[in-house]
Amino acid sequence: MGWLVGRRIAAAILVLVGLAPSLAPSLATAQEPRLKAVATFSILADLVSQVGGDRVAVTSLVGPDADAHGYSPAPGDARRVAEANLVVVNGLGFEGWLERLIKASGTKAPVVVASKGVKTIAGSHDHDDHGHDHGEGDHADPHAWQNVANTKLYVANIRDGLSAADPEHAGLYAANAAAYMQKLDALDAEIRAALATIPEERRRIITTHDSFGYFSAAYGMRFLAPQGISTDSEAGPKDVARIIRQIRRDKVPAVFVESIADPRLMQQIARESGAKVGGRIYSDALSAPGGPAPGYLEMMRSNLAAFREALS
Repeated sequence: MGWLVGRRIAAAILVLVGLAPSLAPSLATAQEPRLKAVATFSILADLVSQVGGDRVAVTSLVGPDADAHGYSPAPGDARRVAEANLVVVNGLGFEGWLERLIKASGTKAPVVVASKGVKTIAGSHDHDDHGHDHGEGDHADPHAWQNVANTKLYVANIRDGLSAADPEHAGLYAANAAAYMQKLDALDAEIRAALATIPEERRRIITTHDSFGYFSAAYGMRFLAPQGISTDSEAGPKDVARIIRQIRRDKVPAVFVESIADPRLMQQIARESGAKVGGRIYSDALSAPGGPAPGYLEMMRSNLAAFREALS
């Protein structure tokens, strides 16, 4: 009986030895270290995840519901940047703290500027009725992702950056980017169709800071804000008075509180102007995973739903 068990064990070993070469590739794939990408804020981190898929481990320096304008990097951020294979940034002056952080980290990782190639608009308090800015000497508005067409440029730049850092998986990044761009095209069409149902004279909104200029220019909405393109600029009493006068004069239906902002200013403006407070909207950050805007597509749809509900 013992010899029979011995023969069975020997046969099993031979089978395993025969299988060994075919098992090797799958084991190697499973153990392959993922590319480490650091994105500066949550919206970018989502776009990097969409293009990178399971191949890329993405860290966001500024988390959900947090304001990237006034962010102060923590000591751990320098370590994350130092360990990264790729750093993805918005650019256009959005991350005023970034240059110091990269220098402090000593990182050798390539930096991808996601907004490269975007046709910028000027950041200003004052948009005309078509959403175009005027006023000389203003800085470029960095919130380019609010126009879906620009986000397609972001995705292309991220795809190219990942492919250059990890050429073996360039095909995967190209396929993921192409699939996501189709979703962006569908989103763009959805926004245009939804806003077409709102009468033009009602497409006027007050937001906390001037972060929807690209949305305004692309989709024919008019946004007014007591703060400029950065939340670092405090809204003074004159700014607030100007907005209240404008709401009354233009019969602006709703004011919206951004997820990154203190709601008290907008509540005061609503109280004094008679406009209603619309839903919470997302400008510079996603919501936490369980919230209404855990990814870019969901963020844009959540904002669109809030605008339609308040303005229809």
